[in-house]
Formats: sequence, C-alpha cells, structure tokens
Amino acid sequence: MNALAQLGMVSEHPSNNQAFSVPVSSEDEERKDYFVEKNGEKFAGTHLLVDLWGATNLDDPAKIDQTLCEAAVTAGATILHSHFHHFTPNGGVSGVVVLAESHISIHTWPERNFAAVDIFMCGACDPHLAVPVMQRLFQAKRLEVNEERRGRVVKK
Repeated sequence: MNALAQLGMVSEHPSNNQAFSVPVSSEDEERKDYFVEKNGEKFAGTHLLVDLWGATNLDDPAKIDQTLCEAAVTAGATILHSHFHHFTPNGGVSGVVVLAESHISIHTWPERNFAAVDIFMCGACDPHLAVPVMQRLFQAKRLEVNEERRGRVVKK
C-alpha cells in the first residue's frame, strides 16, 4: 500500500478509530454479527445519498480526500484506503474512501456546483455525523439527504 500512497492512489490517513479484527472460525465459536438493530428492525447498515447544490471546492482531490477521511473518522468508521481521480478539463473529482464498515464515495461537477455523495456504513457507525464535516468544506447552499436501510431482515 505504501507504493500506491506514493503515487497518490491511496490516502495516507489510516484510521485507528475502531479495532478491526477478523473472527477466528471454529465450530465452537460463533461469528460476530455486524448488522444493526434499531427501533426493533435489524439491517445491514444505513445508506445516505447526499446531494450538494451550490457547492464549492469541488475540484481539489487532496482536500476532498482529507475531508472525506475526516468525515469517516467522525462517524466512527475505520479507514482502509482511499482513491481519487481528477478529471480534465472540467476539474471534477470521483473517488472513494473504503471503510471496514463499507464506504464513502463522491462524484463532483464543478461546472454545475454539484456533488453526489454516498455514505454507507454498518455496525456502530453513525453516517449522519459525516455530513456536517463535508458541509464545512463544500459550503453547499442546498443539501439533500436521503436515507435507506440496506439489508433489512424480514421476519417470517
């Protein structure tokens, strides 16, 4: 991963926010369940679709990387790596922060002052805490957040 970081392909902002361990499999040991239980419902995680309109700072991959990594840590997530691509000539950025708890991805259109962000997190993370961190950089005049619970367990 260090070679990729030197090429600017992954973030050098790893998170020690949560311990990440892979359960040892044995016949006597149960696997840990990372599904969320809230208000009597069990589901894989919360997926936020965030639209930022009238936004700024949409063409700087380094600032976007730093901000999305900060947003992930603020939400309680564990960063595995990140990757961002800067498009020309319009300057848009597409990228992802891969988390042990899922991901945060972004696509920006500076020519439209618009960004589309996906925040999907499972476990004890709260993806809603990531939104104000992003708003601080992007200064969106209009912010739309839609929430979906993914992987709902249906009781039979």
